[in-house]
Amino acid sequence: MPVMTFIACRMFEDEIVHIVETDDSIKHLLIVDNEDSGGLVDKLNDAGCNYSLVPGDGITQHLEGDDITLVVEMLELALHATPEHLREVVYGKAREMSEYSDGILLFYGLCGNVLGKVDTELADLPCPVRILKEDNGDVIDDCIGAVLGSRAAYLEKLKSFHGVGTFFMTPMWAAHWREMVVSAGMTPDPDDIKLSKFVFDYAGYKNVAKMDTGLHYEKQFEPKVEEFAKLFEFNIIDMEASPKLLVRCYEQLKDEVLKVQGVC
Repeated sequence: MPVMTFIACRMFEDEIVHIVETDDSIKHLLIVDNEDSGGLVDKLNDAGCNYSLVPGDGITQHLEGDDITLVVEMLELALHATPEHLREVVYGKAREMSEYSDGILLFYGLCGNVLGKVDTELADLPCPVRILKEDNGDVIDDCIGAVLGSRAAYLEKLKSFHGVGTFFMTPMWAAHWREMVVSAGMTPDPDDIKLSKFVFDYAGYKNVAKMDTGLHYEKQFEPKVEEFAKLFEFNIIDMEASPKLLVRCYEQLKDEVLKVQGVC
């Protein structure tokens, strides 16, 4: 019974739903019931995906059958405010969940350069722990780099604006930008638009890039971007993105797990 586990930042809700919705080999989906699972659960319901919502300490009781089981635990966005704490929480979850997992994928990037050594620092665990990586093996920078596909693509986009500050916004960023500007230390009050605007202006931001990942689980993406642009007097620039990198990382771990299990 192969058991795969995702430990994920909420920023990747859409990509996780996409993986679940498009991979018929996932026969059992267990979502850890916590304060951060609500958004994922709502999207799974909208997509018509079957799952079981289980307590974190009761997962092993729901592991059964010979088919692939996927366990997903979502973690709060606020962890980004303190990188060292983020590392502590993510590593702690990985150690805990490795006891029943055959492979773990961390839906994170470097995140303040604290998650770049997962392969070596968690090599003592009883199952492989992987993190989102580019084709060349480099750990992705963040959720923006993940849907652009690489650091090089990220830099190319930045250069294309010729020095004009551009704020990249995925559907999840658009849905939670107030919470994220607090986590980024821009303002202690998510409703203090005046202070946030001062910070944006000081940094030279003039544009917001609306990143179309091809996933439409966030129903208010466009109006949220428009609201953001209006509040901060930004121009909206359409930009194409994709979940391909995340799907590839998942498929690579699945292949690794199934080979060990002797399934393929």
